[in-house]
Amino acid sequence: MLGQFDPEFTALMNETMQMLRDLFRTSNRWAYPIDGTSRSGLEAVLTGLIEPGDRVLVPIFGRFGYLLAELSERCGADVVTIETTWGSVFDPAEVIEAIDREKPSIVAIVHGETSTGRAQPLDAIGRACRNRDILLVVDAVATIGGMPVETDAWMLDAVIGGTQKCLSVPSGMAPITYNDRVERKLIRRKRIERGIRPEGYSDDGDPAAFIRSNYFDLTQLQDYWSPRRLNHHTEATAMLYGLREGLRLVLEEGLEARFTRHRLHERALVAGLEAMGLSRYGDDSCKMTVVTCVRIPAGIDGEAVRSQLLADFGIEIASSFGPLKGQIWRIGTMGYSCRKSNVLLGLAALEAVLPLHGAAINPGTAVKAALDRYAEAEGAAPDA
Repeated sequence: MLGQFDPEFTALMNETMQMLRDLFRTSNRWAYPIDGTSRSGLEAVLTGLIEPGDRVLVPIFGRFGYLLAELSERCGADVVTIETTWGSVFDPAEVIEAIDREKPSIVAIVHGETSTGRAQPLDAIGRACRNRDILLVVDAVATIGGMPVETDAWMLDAVIGGTQKCLSVPSGMAPITYNDRVERKLIRRKRIERGIRPEGYSDDGDPAAFIRSNYFDLTQLQDYWSPRRLNHHTEATAMLYGLREGLRLVLEEGLEARFTRHRLHERALVAGLEAMGLSRYGDDSCKMTVVTCVRIPAGIDGEAVRSQLLADFGIEIASSFGPLKGQIWRIGTMGYSCRKSNVLLGLAALEAVLPLHGAAINPGTAVKAALDRYAEAEGAAPDA
């Protein structure tokens, strides 16, 4: 183990920051991990940006939109939500219309909603927010490293990623990045906390305009991750080793090659599921590459199927939340697990288990359909 101020360790910190910039596709100065699971990154960014009374718009198309709304409310925001049917996403024009109607100072939105397997287009929303001087905060926990996340090109002000999904790194850190627009607000709040009142500032209203959290104070974390290395917390050094190695492998594979691999194995999985006779859930035009949602056949105990897959084959697939609980299974093809052998084994296991639970499927078709898809795409992506 290295101490958190050991020059060898601080060199690893610098390398990790640069790799995170490459991952997020940004030139932002700030790109570093929050010590904690993905939710800690969401909370750190929102706690840093939201002053009591700030209006925050949250477009909701699944469970994790509700989480962004809750976290914003806990920060004292005036939260306005818009919702669309689960299994779909927003036409960007709908979000832009709500922005012009509600006039928020911050928009917080999920990129890949794992509860429904849908991905929200963000480029037009990012341009609209930038043109209106509104900060855009994006939850990319489930997409970073598996689907394109173009921080600079899409004009995203702050992006929060996750380690345990497409990066295949143990949970416990939340990579974030944010630009100078975000930093300016953070520094402004820090100056207020220190008793320095910017021009035009009024003490009217809630006096707690400074950042309430110490652990999630991004201005203090900046001081630690900057060349100043000011002490703020005891860094999770072993976790940083894991994050750095995971990022090294991602970038060694290459982001474009990685996205191509995820698309290939998703197509093979979908071909097998369709051949088997299972129907998928949600709008295909906005489907996440890394999550496939399958409707549980009528009359089938979805939890019993999941339990047998885990017990007999060592395969874990997910159920879902809220109105989709008991209605769909969610199959992830993410990071290291997104590989030909896993897709074929998963399809074979479903073919074996489903008839035992009374499901009427087309036996002996799923694996062949997936293999046919691989043969069609031979050479298009590595069997990783």
